[in-house]
Amino acid sequence: MTEGVAPEQENGLDPVLVEEARRLFAGPVAFLKSAPKLEHLPDPEVPEIAFAGRSNVGKSSLLNALTNRNGLARTSNTPGRTQELNFFDVGQPLQLRLVDMPGYGFAKAPKDMVRQWRYLVNDFLRGRQVLKRALVLIDSRHGIKDVDREVMTMLDKAAVSYRMVLTKADKVKATDLAAVTLATEAEARKRPAAHPQIIATSSEGGMGIAELRAAVLEAARL
Repeated sequence: MTEGVAPEQENGLDPVLVEEARRLFAGPVAFLKSAPKLEHLPDPEVPEIAFAGRSNVGKSSLLNALTNRNGLARTSNTPGRTQELNFFDVGQPLQLRLVDMPGYGFAKAPKDMVRQWRYLVNDFLRGRQVLKRALVLIDSRHGIKDVDREVMTMLDKAAVSYRMVLTKADKVKATDLAAVTLATEAEARKRPAAHPQIIATSSEGGMGIAELRAAVLEAARL
């Protein structure tokens, strides 16, 4: 880091936005409801930011780090909720909602479960007017997989803006992280609905969390 320059300034972030996002997520954040079908969705009253990712990508840990809470996302991981959309209210008064989408990429998942996931997610993406952006989580240790590309194609076709977020960045060497970041950026440039910039995060070490909070708030204001 350049001497005398704050990390957010060096990364090209607006320090005012970073501070607003920090205060927002330091305030009230609460689980609202699970929606197994579209008729159970909450009223579309505030901007929504969705989180998507393969199983074991670290989505729950990232949501907990983002909101500075230990057990927030555990609500959405109880048995029987794997195929539901989970909504979390952020702010008082309410400013935005986080949507924890069901994980994808289970190698041994029954075909009917995969089909149910695709119908639920695809219909949600295409019909949700308040959905401002999706965040597609990519494991830094493995990079983009074909199943991730399938979801990105779904987002492209639904014309939903999305941004790729690398998880578990502390688990790889700096050179490997730089390589996977470049490869992910190259993939993003090929995609019509993808945001060009990648955010590398670590739920354990806090890397990229302030940037992710700012990105969520910025997207909600679009």
